[in-house]
Amino acid sequence: MHALSIPTWIVHVSSVIEWIAAIWFIWRYAEVTGEDSWRWLAWGMLPALVSAMCACTWHFYDNLPSLEWLVTIQALTTVIGNCTLCLGAWRIWSFATKE
Repeated sequence: MHALSIPTWIVHVSSVIEWIAAIWFIWRYAEVTGEDSWRWLAWGMLPALVSAMCACTWHFYDNLPSLEWLVTIQALTTVIGNCTLCLGAWRIWSFATKE
């Protein structure tokens, strides 16, 4: 755990917690408003959450070379997450323009 300073750990962990909260709030918004297109955005946020968890895990174990595969998974889930977030935003926009 010495790879990062305490303030950096606080930023990393709080970002993961905030992302989880954002997913939950978006999901609840979809339930309350009945606009299911928002659920696409919540689902689209999950790969980015996996990416963040990979980064935290790798740093937690002091960036062990044997865990470098986590960096590859993080990069992959970041790309997938960017695409799924784009898709989620597009779904919201496309449903909003139909009304």
